[in-house]
Amino acid sequence: MAKPGARNTITDVPGFKVGQTEDTKVRTGVSVIVPDAPAIAAVAVSGGGPGTRETDLLSAGMLVDGIDAICLSGGSAFGLAAADGVASGLKQEGRGFALVPLTGVPRTPIVPAAILYDLANGGDKSWGDVSPYAALGLGAYRARGLGVELGQAGAGFGAKAGAFAGGTGSASIVTHDGITVGALAGVNCFGSVFMPGTDAYWAWPYEIDGEFGGKRPPEDYAADAEDWGAAKANPALGQNTTIACIATDVALTASEAKRVAQMALSGFSRAIRPVFAPFDGDALFVMSSAKVESGEERAILVARIGELAASTLSRAIARGVHEANR
Repeated sequence: MAKPGARNTITDVPGFKVGQTEDTKVRTGVSVIVPDAPAIAAVAVSGGGPGTRETDLLSAGMLVDGIDAICLSGGSAFGLAAADGVASGLKQEGRGFALVPLTGVPRTPIVPAAILYDLANGGDKSWGDVSPYAALGLGAYRARGLGVELGQAGAGFGAKAGAFAGGTGSASIVTHDGITVGALAGVNCFGSVFMPGTDAYWAWPYEIDGEFGGKRPPEDYAADAEDWGAAKANPALGQNTTIACIATDVALTASEAKRVAQMALSGFSRAIRPVFAPFDGDALFVMSSAKVESGEERAILVARIGELAASTLSRAIARGVHEANR
């Protein structure tokens, strides 16, 4: 059977590291996922109110094939500046894209990003002329490693998941034939991750080894299609988002990564109800480190990875909320 990796986080995927920083005064944070080398990537945006950066570069036919990092941040539109800090750290290490390398001309780091809204969480947002996000992004990049803190950490530090504390979640899966898929999510959703009237997560069928508490719904449980349970009381536009990144070590083309991203979106709907609403900003990235070359028929391989990504993402979402509310 497929099993979680040693850390049960996205860094079980060879070739990736994660950095996280928080500002406790502002009540916000940043997570950055950094491949060891430029990675093929794709994006799928499903919410009605997203906030993103450089996602057009991930469309078919664009000049750039590989990206240098993915940045997930709190702060709403202000948080997009976190990618500037990540880009600064990459530049200092000589990383980035150069069509024709020239002496004295820096490479351009490619850092797609997505944000969640945490401006109304009670933190001190009176930061003056310059927001803290570029510094937080640089700090997260410099702090990258194999450890991933779950719960109120990184991009999910000031998040809220329905009526409960939100957070950063991560999970991984390793198959019998050596494929690894990992997920990292910042959970700030309008919808509830809990089945109404219970302490069981919607994602419970995908849980492995009690990783988010092992709770199960009653045997006679029947869901009411109009009962949203512990969703947020005020679904204000733009204030509800789950942002996520999927990583795999299997070599994928840009087109295959896009299909995996589209399939992985179902991980949101397995873990959150309702989701993809007009006031959600849900967005998901996929990256491939190309450490593993598979001879499996390509369409079947992509279908496998897409399904693994969806179930692993649902686990990551539940883990993030579980750890934030312990």
